[in-house]
Amino acid sequence: MNFSNRQTIIVCLTLFGLFSPPAFAAADVEDRVMAQAQASIALADKIWSLAEVGYQEYNSSQALQDYLKNAGFAVSAGVADIPTAFVASFGSGGPTIGILAEFDALPGLSQAAQSSRSPLQQGGAGHACGHHLFGAASASAAVAIVQWLESQGQPGTVKVFGTPAEEGGSGKVYLARAGLFDDVDVMLHWHPGSANSAAPYSTTSNKSGRFTFRGRAAHAASAPDKGRSALDGVEAMNYMVNMMREHVPQTSRIHYVITDGGDAPNIVPEKAQVYYYVRHPDPVQVVELFDRVVNAAQAAAMGTETEVDVEVMHGNYPVLPNHTLAKMVDDNLRALGGISYTPAEQKFAEEIYATLLNPTLSLGSQSQIQAFVLRQSMGSTDVGDVSWLVPTVGFNTATWVPGTPAHSWQAVAAGGMSIGHKGMLLASRLLAKTAVDLMQDPQAIAAARAEFVLARGEDFVYEALLGDREPPLDYRR
Repeated sequence: MNFSNRQTIIVCLTLFGLFSPPAFAAADVEDRVMAQAQASIALADKIWSLAEVGYQEYNSSQALQDYLKNAGFAVSAGVADIPTAFVASFGSGGPTIGILAEFDALPGLSQAAQSSRSPLQQGGAGHACGHHLFGAASASAAVAIVQWLESQGQPGTVKVFGTPAEEGGSGKVYLARAGLFDDVDVMLHWHPGSANSAAPYSTTSNKSGRFTFRGRAAHAASAPDKGRSALDGVEAMNYMVNMMREHVPQTSRIHYVITDGGDAPNIVPEKAQVYYYVRHPDPVQVVELFDRVVNAAQAAAMGTETEVDVEVMHGNYPVLPNHTLAKMVDDNLRALGGISYTPAEQKFAEEIYATLLNPTLSLGSQSQIQAFVLRQSMGSTDVGDVSWLVPTVGFNTATWVPGTPAHSWQAVAAGGMSIGHKGMLLASRLLAKTAVDLMQDPQAIAAARAEFVLARGEDFVYEALLGDREPPLDYRR
């Protein structure tokens, strides 16, 4: 890490109790976040309305780039051979703080900002994971941080990484593979949610693939013996994998959907396809499990006299938690506090809450901060790969009604109105406050780095689980 003489002096003075970072610094950067509140809300609402799916987020990505360019950031677009990915940089010298920004929507979850199911477009996409809020909060926080740096005359660099296609497209993995995170000292990120939490957590690693079977078409009634059913291959594979479930570690997850089952019942299917996700907390285990699924596919093809092609779609490492950074973020979150609702927001929340199935959080918990305990999520994210390359920390804020699951129409609804906006602004303030703290405390960065190296191992060599495949730019088409 390349720290300035000024920062080195501050570290020495801090060690002897002769210096403490000025309290006004955090308040100042928070004010700079709130000065952008209306602009960042407008940015989030624009991306919410666009609702562009993975690798097709051309307008959403451009909106974020324009916001950052207008604030003086230098933007490199189309990085890692992905048209919608970008890196926006501002500043000079160290430390370098990275901030992740997502912006892809999910297919089939179009929803108005209303408390009852009401698609804006039948079958259309919707921001059911809140990535419109994610991207806007990250951008506005970055602008506030660089404004603070300039006001203080302090060296430091802020980089915003525009990362598309988190939802099954592994956008960050391609940026990781291209080495774009190599010069970052600490990476910050956040995610919309139904609670406020900065507790350290991990996720499952994940590897997915499309298994396309090809057989021989024939009339299913008059010449069935002439055909070889690709659908039989898919069904035989699924049967074997489902039997395999008895013989996998309990923390494994295997799920699939048949994406192509043939064209008509009276035609022996010439082509059929099934799409599998395999998950496990250990990336070594997930590779082994995926290989067993591949073996089942090959056996199914042999038994049905068909052929099978396997296309690895994505692969993610589990998130590597960093307790040093998580504690810093948790302290800041508790200082900022949670979310309060207006009477109109309370009414909206009660109506949404009534539609939820067995919610695990109660109304009112949006004002609370969850306990600081290590959590294991069974979901997966491409943030995992980033966390194995640079010390990384993330958190959640209550952008949704408590108890709302991700990937639901209820999440889209709250994310398109003031409840989502409030959670986004809290996230932006927390990102900015934490970045300023890190800028003023090289010791904290050094401690986070030491924990990071110990956790992943000094001999770790990064290899993307998805191999050398090119970004699947058409996976949502």
